Amino acid sequence: MATATASRRKLAVRADVPRVIRVKRGAQPTHSPLSAFQRWAWRTFRERVTKTPIDPTLEEALVKAHMRIRGDEYLATVYAKTVVAVGVLAVLGVVAAVFLSFLGLPLVAAIAIGVVLPAFGTPGLFLVLKGAPASAAKSRARKIDSHISPAMSFVSAMSSADVNVDQIFRELARQKIYGEVAEEAAWITRDTELLGVDILTALRDAASRSPSKRWQDFLQGVVTTATSGGQLKPYFLLKAEQFEQEHKLEMLQRVETMGLLAETFVTVVVAFPLFLVIIIAIFAVIGGSGAFMLEILYAIVGLMIPLSQFGFTFFMATLARET
Repeated sequence: MATATASRRKLAVRADVPRVIRVKRGAQPTHSPLSAFQRWAWRTFRERVTKTPIDPTLEEALVKAHMRIRGDEYLATVYAKTVVAVGVLAVLGVVAAVFLSFLGLPLVAAIAIGVVLPAFGTPGLFLVLKGAPASAAKSRARKIDSHISPAMSFVSAMSSADVNVDQIFRELARQKIYGEVAEEAAWITRDTELLGVDILTALRDAASRSPSKRWQDFLQGVVTTATSGGQLKPYFLLKAEQFEQEHKLEMLQRVETMGLLAETFVTVVVAFPLFLVIIIAIFAVIGGSGAFMLEILYAIVGLMIPLSQFGFTFFMATLARET
């Protein structure tokens, strides 16, 4: 009993001793510096953005997107970019108004078009810039989900060799082939090795700031299994098998979607414009409105067909990258 009490006292004393953090030789502490434009934006709009509390969803989106900037600094940057955009759109509006007036458009209509361009373009740009962190977080979530299946195979293999959990995530962070999953593991390793956080707390924090629902569920499962006295090796093997099956189903669904889009491409982009051109050409020869039909043909050949082909190509390329 006395020995146990003495051991507890030693642990308490050791806990009070500051933890020494060792870094690589020659390494210096660094921070995330702001660019020159961001510093100007912060000096200019600091009072405006600090008058009201920052939206918590914006702060959360910045953390999940791994954008190393505070919410108030980012909001000041958004205001600055919007102001610059207003100036650019105003100049473009004046140029458009002058150009349209030279083409014979009434001056009032030309001025109205020049005013509409910055008036409607500025709010849209502001909303796009403000929502950029959320879009980046969703993009990171898709990248994590696309690499989580092979990463779980690596984790299960390391666990089968009886490697500790913190060492598993340390090695996972070094495997850059796993993309954003390795980045998430690197943040866990940063918390444990640099900030002195225990592994379970680091996993909880990583789950709360991750944009991927699958990665969150996996980390929370690790914490729950460890705190409830369960074995992590069967859990890792089970999750690796689960993610592998889900990945196969997603691949099958994407291949089926690409096949359906290919059939749609042949029907809509290839066959339909061809038949439409033939029909309009016949109408132009038989009917009396040949000039009007020729203008429609020019619009179909020069505008409709290229835009439809570009749209389908871009969508198929995006879907293929995700696969």
